[in-house]
Amino acid sequence: MFFQRLIIQQKNTDREIMSHILNIKTAGIPLRQAKKALIMVHGRGGTAQDILSLSQHLNVKEYAIVAPQALNHTWYPLSFMAPVEQNEPWLSSALEMVEETVQAVTDAGIAPENIYFFGFSQGACLTLEFLARNAQKFGGAVAIIGGVIGDKINRENYKGDFTGTPVVLGTSNPDFHVPVERVYATANILREMNAEVTEKVYANFGHSINQEEIELANSIIFK
Repeated sequence: MFFQRLIIQQKNTDREIMSHILNIKTAGIPLRQAKKALIMVHGRGGTAQDILSLSQHLNVKEYAIVAPQALNHTWYPLSFMAPVEQNEPWLSSALEMVEETVQAVTDAGIAPENIYFFGFSQGACLTLEFLARNAQKFGGAVAIIGGVIGDKINRENYKGDFTGTPVVLGTSNPDFHVPVERVYATANILREMNAEVTEKVYANFGHSINQEEIELANSIIFK
């Protein structure tokens, strides 16, 4: 399944502004036949196909699985801890990509409470930022090494009610890209918005996904 929209380009202060192309790769059951869907969001330098391959380790055999692809393999150019305006317009375009992916799933007849998310690294940050800005009852979410985006947290950006949506946050301490303090802060925000958050911090594990995180995802989210 493939969705696409035009790239919009213009010049602004001597730099080229570019939006992402909506390019969704799929696996699992076709959307129109599935009752549940998993949206997977890859990290910086990764691909939709890479993150889709991880689904073979998850209990999602009866799910439609979809993954948007970032332009040039990067959702936004700088650290997620940089001032938000420095990651624009790419960040807003990336959030729009996630929104359009969710819309494609709901257009296929799958209700939000049956939509699940899995994001890693930059993809985890993007997933968490999208969810916090659009809180409602979803099926569940897994975010490995990520947090909400910005040098400072703007709580006013985050609205809605997760109504008990389960969320698993996994990370390493330390992690070169994602301070553990931001993971904790993100967990607190999600809890304030009525998500059921499970967080797990692994000492000196490194910037990767471990087997226990997969098992947590399967036992809590994809059970």
